[in-house]
Amino acid sequence: MNWHYRGTCHRFGDDVEHDAQMISFDYVIRRVMDPEVLIPHLFETTRPDFHQRAKPGDLVVAGRNFGKGKAHIQAYVAMKAMGLALACESMPYNTYRALISLGFTLMTGCIGITALVDDGDEIEIDFRSGEFFNHARGHAQAFTPLPARALEIIRQGGTQGVLRAWWAAEQAGRHG
Repeated sequence: MNWHYRGTCHRFGDDVEHDAQMISFDYVIRRVMDPEVLIPHLFETTRPDFHQRAKPGDLVVAGRNFGKGKAHIQAYVAMKAMGLALACESMPYNTYRALISLGFTLMTGCIGITALVDDGDEIEIDFRSGEFFNHARGHAQAFTPLPARALEIIRQGGTQGVLRAWWAAEQAGRHG
């Protein structure tokens, strides 16, 4: 599990909505979950070349209320497959829960983080410790990381990983 990301900052503002802004609602209603199909459509209405510019290790940094609306996961499936992570000022609880369940690397509650970055800055975040560094500005700051249990669920690959580990332990206990 990689907790340390260093890459290009892709800065977004406040109130970024799942449907339309992150990914077309068409992929949600068709229940598309294939990352290869979803990736070219990630942020296509606001940044049509996002999927070509973003590289593994890059970070999406956003303001308040990131992922508002229904907590659809298609955009996060694409982001995770691309090797991206997220730091934002706030997000709705259902989005927070969905991201942890997916096993997506994130940090929320990073108040003021959008004022510390510009789109294209090289930044670094350690998601276990909460340490943030903007190489373009030479600015460091500490944010509060997710609770240990949430980090553990993410480390195991989300709820499916937790359930797989539990089932394997159950089976080993019955046959061991």
